[in-house]
Amino acid sequence: MARTLIAYFSHTGENYFGGAIRTISKGNTAVVAEFAQQATGGDCFEIKTVKEYPVNYKACCDVAQQEGRAGERPELAGALPDLSGYDTIVLGYPCWWGTMPQAVCTFLEGADFSGKKILPFCTHEGSGMGRSEDDIKKLCPGASVAKGLAINGSACTAAAPSVKKWLTANGL
Repeated sequence: MARTLIAYFSHTGENYFGGAIRTISKGNTAVVAEFAQQATGGDCFEIKTVKEYPVNYKACCDVAQQEGRAGERPELAGALPDLSGYDTIVLGYPCWWGTMPQAVCTFLEGADFSGKKILPFCTHEGSGMGRSEDDIKKLCPGASVAKGLAINGSACTAAAPSVKKWLTANGL
């Protein structure tokens, strides 16, 4: 029986919402990951780092940009899930500086995705998927990477129908 894992990285605290900074207690990507879990019945895994990202929006952006430029791989908190029982990985993240956060790169490099289908989705405020789909393909050459779903973070709470439609179109 095919099993699905929803793995996601999300940021709480200050976030940019269509021209304004707002404080949120649940990250946009976490909201969308819950919709994916409800639609698939899959298991969820939150990608967390040992060192937390700043709550302050500008400070978080600065750290994310520095990590990206340096190609850093932040240490993840806790063990990675055993992927051997999963056929499909729904992978969620915010789009930071045109791609996924470096913590997601750490996750992808920490496991063998050969033979897996990866369905990426991101939350954003105007950048769409950026180059993240290509970056996933480079980090997971043995995986099949589907066309991703880009969800405007400001509208993520209304994204359940779009998420379900995208998952269904991808065989889930």
